[in-house]
Amino acid sequence: MKILLVQQAEVFSPNSVEKDKAILEAVGAKLCAAGYEVEMVSEEQPFNPAGYHRIFTMGRLPLTLDKLRDFPAINSSTGIANCARCQLEALMQQIGTPMPPRQGAHGYWLKRGDAAAQDKSDVQFAANQTELNEKIAAFQQRGITAYTVSAHVPGDLVKFYGVAGTGFFRYYYPTDDGDTKFNDELRNGTARHYPFVVEALQADAEKLAQAVGISVYGGDCIIREDGSYCVIDFNDWPSFSRCRQDAASAIAALIDNCKIV
Repeated sequence: MKILLVQQAEVFSPNSVEKDKAILEAVGAKLCAAGYEVEMVSEEQPFNPAGYHRIFTMGRLPLTLDKLRDFPAINSSTGIANCARCQLEALMQQIGTPMPPRQGAHGYWLKRGDAAAQDKSDVQFAANQTELNEKIAAFQQRGITAYTVSAHVPGDLVKFYGVAGTGFFRYYYPTDDGDTKFNDELRNGTARHYPFVVEALQADAEKLAQAVGISVYGGDCIIREDGSYCVIDFNDWPSFSRCRQDAASAIAALIDNCKIV
């Protein structure tokens, strides 16, 4: 069986190019060891998806999504497109995913809604309504008219990773190891490790992955002091840098089990 791995354009891996490449390489190594014929390409280079039995893609360029739309890919083009924040927020509301409120007393988060964040300026914190209005105006000057706004929620920031249908699910506190992309994680301060029901978070994440249409996913949530939580981000193909080898095994198992969303 021939497998194609598609690496995403570097613009979609801010401060994480090598990490994102590493998980795809790790999956490729697992598949090669299992006897599959594997080829890895970058979506920034011309490639032909025809002739492959399965495609594992991190690609997010519109051309890539169009090219792979009719092929058996993990994740699907439709699912990847649904991870744009405006579409994602609408799906979360439809299925009842715990979300942050729109209003609050601790500031706001403004996030680009038409695509994945490509640099720090695509996700911004505003301390109050006046500052939020200014940042929205700056977005519009950049040509960004699709965006989401949510209230900042105090609590522990938790990053979670999963591979739908395999039982694989991990979560981590980024302030425990200091591994951060834009340092926005520090806004919530050092984790207090408030207790919460991990199984409930996993169930909500799996339900959201199914609604979005992806199998390989990651996200961020805030755990409040009372153990309740809200999901503040959800995306396709995170780097899994804290659990790369275990994640690669789970992702490669999708091939053998034919569990493709």
